[in-house]
Amino acid sequence: MILANAELILPDRVMRGAVHVEDGLIARITEGAEVPPGAEDCDGAHLAPGLIELHTDNLERHLRPRPGVDWPHSAALFAHDGELAAVGITTVFDALRVGTVIRDQAAEPRYARALADELNALVAAGRMRISHHIHLRAEICSETLLDELAEFGAEDRVRLVSLMDHTPGQRQFRDLSKLAQYMQGKHGYSDAEFADHTARLRDMRDRVGPAHEAGAVAAAKRLGAVLASHDDTTAEQVATSAAHGIRLAEFPTTMEAATAGHAHGIRNIMGGPNLIRGGSHSGNVAAEELAREGVLDIISSDYIPSSLLLGACHLARLWGDLPRAFATVTAAPAEATCLCDRGRIATGLRADLIRLADIDRTARVTGSWVKGRRIA
Repeated sequence: MILANAELILPDRVMRGAVHVEDGLIARITEGAEVPPGAEDCDGAHLAPGLIELHTDNLERHLRPRPGVDWPHSAALFAHDGELAAVGITTVFDALRVGTVIRDQAAEPRYARALADELNALVAAGRMRISHHIHLRAEICSETLLDELAEFGAEDRVRLVSLMDHTPGQRQFRDLSKLAQYMQGKHGYSDAEFADHTARLRDMRDRVGPAHEAGAVAAAKRLGAVLASHDDTTAEQVATSAAHGIRLAEFPTTMEAATAGHAHGIRNIMGGPNLIRGGSHSGNVAAEELAREGVLDIISSDYIPSSLLLGACHLARLWGDLPRAFATVTAAPAEATCLCDRGRIATGLRADLIRLADIDRTARVTGSWVKGRRIA
């Protein structure tokens, strides 16, 4: 396969040229606008590496489209897979929650072990369009975390474990009014029920937090997974993350944490929705502030898959540097998770590619390929 007459987004420049694919890999890259016989003419459209998504709640949205609704899992997995392919994501780390608060009336049942089995079976059977890996979201403030982590082994392809601490009054929900707005809006809590909910979670964190944090760090090592922090807020929290060996920070909530992370060699991930909306829905630091300060490394689509591409284009306008912007959704997430076979248009790497139109306006995907096979 040859994709010709395209504006290739290379690691260090944009070049009119062609990508030649053999056996699922990029065999060579040629410069110029000519269209060899049998090649697909991209007519000057941009060609970028396939996008790499490290933290998305999108699968859970398909699994439980409404509170109390458990959608058939295979149907949810196929819909999630197809949606990501359509918006240019060719590699995804599917976030599965481990750790449940059993006595919380709003809690959803544990599901990660069974869902991982279903996902891995579909991957092994070649039924998924894009490349799927497992990301375990380890809920520190829970009752079942250590039991659930023990159910996973090296054969499960867990590549990322993030330490999630949603104890009310700190990290993402330092502002309890924002948490109240969320919980009362989603679950219909009264003021008294919300007060009881926050008190029980704080007590639980005091009792099990240290053991769960240590257990999650050990589990990541056992599974051979990259370890990430989540919602770091203070320099002290970042120092703790660094001591755990963390080199990836999901959604730091303050500039203090983001700059401290960079000083420790930690890559910062921020949400595409935050970047596009101009701020965090939880009242935390704006992703664009990190971008302007040079401490934004990776974008995640978080809860809106299309925001990954839109976020890269937003950064391209902000920085005036298209390759640098697209690296935040391609090369940087690949390098951070040791996926050395993708993330760049370069000879010898996987031919995971996307063709883009209207890149200077509302960018849209007009073609997606995984290992040289057209998927969208």
